[in-house]
Amino acid sequence: MVIGFTLLAFGIIISGVAFGSAVGDGIVASKAVEAISRQPEARPNIFLFMFLGVGVLEAFPIIALGLAFYILLVVVNVPGLLKALH
Repeated sequence: MVIGFTLLAFGIIISGVAFGSAVGDGIVASKAVEAISRQPEARPNIFLFMFLGVGVLEAFPIIALGLAFYILLVVVNVPGLLKALH
């Protein structure tokens, strides 16, 4: 039962982070394109800040993935529980 709920929580964390990151990346990119269309001469600065924003935005999924694996492998110790079942 614990293994099932842990795997469910792991899946929810990963899917939520992936969805949130995709939405955030889409918003950042669309705003950058909008800004470039309004002010084409500022394109290099806009691209610089867009890539910085996307980089910061992508740090969150990596942290969440690490946290999800920590919960899966250390807190609940799923490999140990699976060994105990066999």
